[in-house]
Amino acid sequence: MYDLTGFQRDLLYVIAGLDEPHGLAVKDELEEYYESEVHHGRLYPNLDTLVEKGLVEKGQLDERTNYYTVTKRGRREITARREWEQQYVDLNE
Repeated sequence: MYDLTGFQRDLLYVIAGLDEPHGLAVKDELEEYYESEVHHGRLYPNLDTLVEKGLVEKGQLDERTNYYTVTKRGRREITARREWEQQYVDLNE
């Protein structure tokens, strides 16, 4: 996961937290978090990158709508990232 941008990590986390979201659902979640618009030209190429890296799978709901799920590898990467972060940020103290 070290080679992902912050935006790509955020995409991965949002997808992991939702049940097979479609692109616009992911976009809505990120826009709420960022408090600004996420353009399609930024969203979909980054989703495709996560698919190419094997972290996310893309399925098809209908002719126009895809959904996304985190792969086992993606979940392992999220777990590893959170363990790495925990070394430096312990919110329980």
